[in-house]
Amino acid sequence: MEIHVSSLFPEILAMIFNYLDVKGKGRVAQVCTAWRDASYHKSVWRGVEAKLHLRRANPSLFPSLQTRGIKKVQILSLRRSLSYVIQGMPNIESLNLSGCYNLTDNGLGHAFVQDIPSLRILNLSLCKQITDSSLGRIAQYLKNLELLDLGGCSNITNTGLLLIAWGLHNLKSLNLRSCRHVSDVGIGHLAGMTRSAAEGCLSLEHLTLQDCQKLTDLSLKHISKGLNKLKVLNLSFCGGISDAGMIHLSHMTQLWTLNLRSCDNISDTGIMHLSMGALRLYGLDVSFCDKVGDQSLAYIAQGLYQLKSLSLCSCHISDDGINRMVRQMHELKTLNIGQCVRITDKGLELIADHLTQLTGIDLYGCTKITKRGLERITQLPCLKVLNLGLWQMTEVKGLGDASEILPCYAS
Repeated sequence: MEIHVSSLFPEILAMIFNYLDVKGKGRVAQVCTAWRDASYHKSVWRGVEAKLHLRRANPSLFPSLQTRGIKKVQILSLRRSLSYVIQGMPNIESLNLSGCYNLTDNGLGHAFVQDIPSLRILNLSLCKQITDSSLGRIAQYLKNLELLDLGGCSNITNTGLLLIAWGLHNLKSLNLRSCRHVSDVGIGHLAGMTRSAAEGCLSLEHLTLQDCQKLTDLSLKHISKGLNKLKVLNLSFCGGISDAGMIHLSHMTQLWTLNLRSCDNISDTGIMHLSMGALRLYGLDVSFCDKVGDQSLAYIAQGLYQLKSLSLCSCHISDDGINRMVRQMHELKTLNIGQCVRITDKGLELIADHLTQLTGIDLYGCTKITKRGLERITQLPCLKVLNLGLWQMTEVKGLGDASEILPCYAS
């Protein structure tokens, strides 16, 4: 007996539709009534984020999203009141407003007027009109929030962080990139250093403080004392922190990833402090820290040998430093040494001999390496990514199969 697709049970159709992309899921709903009903099964849309332009009224929009079980929304452009979204999706779990430049405290205040216990993720990055006033609303009504992105919200101050520390005790991820007014006082609030006013966000696991120029080593002291669940800390471009602050971070036993990229006051001494502590780091980025040199690699080999990812772009390291490090770094999978102009073929040979678990390496701007060194690197058994960036490589085809992963860029 011949079986036609129309004979399939709706549950089977839903399982098939689950493999389609978002556009495909929308198209199958237009084929026939049976397919529409099957495509509206909540399992088909599980985890899907609706991307919306809020321009004119559409009475069927939010009922349709709720029928499909969609609970994640990204607003691409906002020309209607944000309350239109909140009222239409009372069980919303994720709201992405990134780049909605016209969103104001007033608009957000009209949307958040009662508890929204389902909302876990809120992205306000680059919403540049948002101030501490909005954070007061968020802290009052979004008690179950776990991720808050305020990257580029340059009007946020320490007062706003006090409000977050007072109301958002379940927060696990906080992005404060380029919040230029935030200082050590605000970080103290987050870390629970002002318990009389706010308990703090002591469950934080991810904290991004990139380009917060007012922070000093005191912030790192607060973090090490109060945020002992922290796993990922981004301090890139924080020019006010120094080697002394690394002493505090060295005691954070739960920390997995530390980004110190372009922290100008970090030197070999800071790396020494990190290596002598209780850290079990898996990822470390000290790229463009021009005071980091070969001695740091010796310290890393001694105390941070469990690293899986290490970025040293534009650091003053040489073949000698590579020699002092590679024999201990058996777990290393990603090594970024782009623009390390003192590295030669000898360094690449050492890497090829000892870092046999490498899956990716960045050699952009390493002008002293030649075809001979690259031939050795391409023999690494697990290598999948080799970045030469815009550096012009000659005779790439002579490397045989390696030519597939060694792009040659014309000048």
